Amino acid sequence: MSDMITADLVDLDLSADTKEAAARALAERMVAQGRVTDLEGFLADVAAREAQMPTGLDGGIGIPHCRSTHVTEPTLAFGRSRAGVDFGAADGPADLIFLIAAPAGADDAHLTILSSLARQLMNADFTSALRAADDTATTAALIRGEEPAPAESARDTASAGAEPGAEAASGTPQDTAATPVAASAGAAAGSTAPAPDASVPAPAAPADADSGAAAGERPFRLIAVTSCPTGIAHTYMAAESLENAGREAGVEVFVETQGSAGFTRLDPAVIAGADGVIFAHDVSVRDKDRFAGKPTVDVGVKAGINRPAELIAEVREKAARGEVSAPAAAGGTPVDRAGDSTEGYGTKLRKWLMSGVSYMVPFVAAGGLLIALGFAIGGWQVNKAPSVMDHFIWTQTDSWGALLFQIGGVAFKFLVPVLAGYIAYGMADRPGLVPGFVGGAIALDINAGFLGGLVAGLIAGGVVMAIQKVNIPTPLRGIMPVVVIPLISSAIVGFLMLVVVGKPIATAQKGLTDWLNSLTGANAVLLGALLGLMMCFDLGGPVNKVAYTFATAGIAVSDPSDSAMKIMAAVMAAGMVPPLAMALATTVRGRLFTRTERENGKAAWVLGASFISEGAIPFAAADPLRVIPSAMVGGALTGALSMVFGSTLRAPHGGVFVVPLIGNPLLYLVAVAAGVCATTALVILLKGMRKQAPGSAATDPAGAAGSPTGAKQPVAA
Repeated sequence: MSDMITADLVDLDLSADTKEAAARALAERMVAQGRVTDLEGFLADVAAREAQMPTGLDGGIGIPHCRSTHVTEPTLAFGRSRAGVDFGAADGPADLIFLIAAPAGADDAHLTILSSLARQLMNADFTSALRAADDTATTAALIRGEEPAPAESARDTASAGAEPGAEAASGTPQDTAATPVAASAGAAAGSTAPAPDASVPAPAAPADADSGAAAGERPFRLIAVTSCPTGIAHTYMAAESLENAGREAGVEVFVETQGSAGFTRLDPAVIAGADGVIFAHDVSVRDKDRFAGKPTVDVGVKAGINRPAELIAEVREKAARGEVSAPAAAGGTPVDRAGDSTEGYGTKLRKWLMSGVSYMVPFVAAGGLLIALGFAIGGWQVNKAPSVMDHFIWTQTDSWGALLFQIGGVAFKFLVPVLAGYIAYGMADRPGLVPGFVGGAIALDINAGFLGGLVAGLIAGGVVMAIQKVNIPTPLRGIMPVVVIPLISSAIVGFLMLVVVGKPIATAQKGLTDWLNSLTGANAVLLGALLGLMMCFDLGGPVNKVAYTFATAGIAVSDPSDSAMKIMAAVMAAGMVPPLAMALATTVRGRLFTRTERENGKAAWVLGASFISEGAIPFAAADPLRVIPSAMVGGALTGALSMVFGSTLRAPHGGVFVVPLIGNPLLYLVAVAAGVCATTALVILLKGMRKQAPGSAATDPAGAAGSPTGAKQPVAA
């Protein structure tokens, strides 16, 4: 901490009247000290962090902060404003302003010291001392922990003379709150600073609390998890605030801070013995399922800083009412863990469906390729071969073809159950797997197919989510996920699929199949063009996956129709176009692309040939208005031509490596080449029409290399 802030980084008469001006004034001091290499770039990072969530705190404190590639070493600048600067706090402007700059790869020790400062800001004696300091050197020393706050100077001499860090180690809550920010001279000398989770008790802590309870009744025990987007300041301030409020309320509070320096999990014994949980977070809580089945309050991190007493009172009221979170709901579903808690129902529905599709695709790929190889080796009559258990001759290729075909057929039987099971899993976590698989298997038995699997998965997930909302007596909670939920949900899903919705879905599935088989001429060409457009619209995203899933569902049977195999061929051909076209464009007109894009172009040859549409994503992300429309034109052309040529494909993946398994392979390659050439010509035309920017990276390879992501455009849009 000794070199993190110096007197030169302190401004006791900050004259800025806006948060932007305040950040600039303090950042200029960092630049002057060589701590920041690019003032504007650093301020842009500070502004981006500020846009995520205001950094003003109640009590007149502003803590603008960020991690930035423009910071050479962890740095802290402090400004004191007489008029105050508005940083978005509910109680008004801030007069104490801390600008925290952390390098993008800051080490854990420095981040630990910054977290200690954040905790100390919850100490009224510390902030009072900062307001009373009369020179920059004293202020810097106070922040470093070298000058005690007035209240600390009056402590008992035995406590004041203790070894640095001894107070924190003693486990006394009151002493822990008042420990100087950097553990006194110990941190300055290079010893390890107190870890952010130093407040986490040893497993024996609850028992110790019991033995020391004067009233004969153990206090209410609370666990909390705090986290913020940057993980530097608010995370630890919320932890300190909750701990302080807990002491005032006579509540034991154990906090797990999930910050930038990583986190140490609370001991399972502590979690098991807790009476309630507070989540004060602005990013997803990691391993949230550990805290399931307890009274829970879930709020943003600033609520943990500004109103900790209210949160503690709320969780105690929930505990008194017996209101607890259901096991799976508390842990969060896979969709919840991967996304934003504010996402709408439509977004979650898409993620639920994609969860099922993502688990199904490997079965499609493995099963489809095995079946295709079986046909290639054993001929088109291989599907009529007897079981290899009854008839297998080691020296005959027909037997090997039949073996591959039959293994692939077994893999295909899992498609619909896996789809349904993992849609339910995305909705309700592991309790959704059993009813999801049961519903999917029923859909397969009644010939409801792919559509039946979708419906079965959604029904299974919804049923489990409804069961989880029922307030279950405590003695029964342990058997809920193992016995009760699988039993009840499977019965309900089975009833609905067999008696209520199964037959209509099977009828709709048959109608869709008959319609596909009837497509000829212009209708088939239009369908191929539409599927090509979808494959190239978002390059592996939801629209792309809808087209791909539609195609694979058609061939996911032992004897697919000719129309279904034509659709699969058109989809794969169109999906190969974008990366191959970008690879060709970077080869023939490399000056239109950055150095990084030209390197990506080399990899795109292999990705495109392998039917991995995502190989074009770096180009689309850098220049979406030119790349995506160009790719869609080429994809539509390829899809339409594939249909015109009547190319068929039994394998759901493989790219050029399964060309021998394609019907009319030469014309199929002509369709792919036509789309690649069309996309290449269009993207070169569009990129060539824009004006070249002076000193652009396209003509200056070094400039392209300077972009950390390689996605920055070399010329002006």
